[in-house]
Amino acid sequence: MPSEQEIRDLVRQVLDDAGEQAEAPSSPTPSPEPRAAAASPGQTVAVGADHGGFELKERLAGFLQELGYQVRDCGTFGADSVDYPDFAHAVAKLVAEGSCHWGIVVDGAGIGSAMAANKVPGVRAALCYDLSTARNSREHNHANVLTLGAGLIGAGLARQIVQTWLETPWGPGRHARRIDKIREIEKRYLRGAGGRRENG
Repeated sequence: MPSEQEIRDLVRQVLDDAGEQAEAPSSPTPSPEPRAAAASPGQTVAVGADHGGFELKERLAGFLQELGYQVRDCGTFGADSVDYPDFAHAVAKLVAEGSCHWGIVVDGAGIGSAMAANKVPGVRAALCYDLSTARNSREHNHANVLTLGAGLIGAGLARQIVQTWLETPWGPGRHARRIDKIREIEKRYLRGAGGRRENG
């Protein structure tokens, strides 16, 4: 028997989904995307890190599981030196193809991973360093990948950022027009490359 809170959460989710369908653009998007509403426990989050973010990634993976999320770990799995684009790409690819609802990538500063992840069509990666940027990136920018700098924030703040980011719903309305323009820019350059996709 579901609890009262679970029933309320389910009703909220159904209403959010219905609102998104009403706001959705009529033309199809070029790639599958995670649900636009706030995430709920049980959804899958892809995580990845280079050697500089390995320890924080491990802590965040455990934290996500405590919150009820399924975690798909893309590595790295130790402190040996590796290249952050490999892990940012692995996470972004899972999000773009729809295998995971969200992605989180950790490196020393979070900047390079955001750059790499944003090369994957359909990904909107955001580097967040406080709760305001976490909320803004979801509500205004429909971010589906979060990048963090392990050398810039502590584990406690990282957990707060992750939870805030996952629980903040996408706020369509006026923001949807701007996200559509981001998609149009992406499509323009994909067409310019002969429509070739770089997901593999």
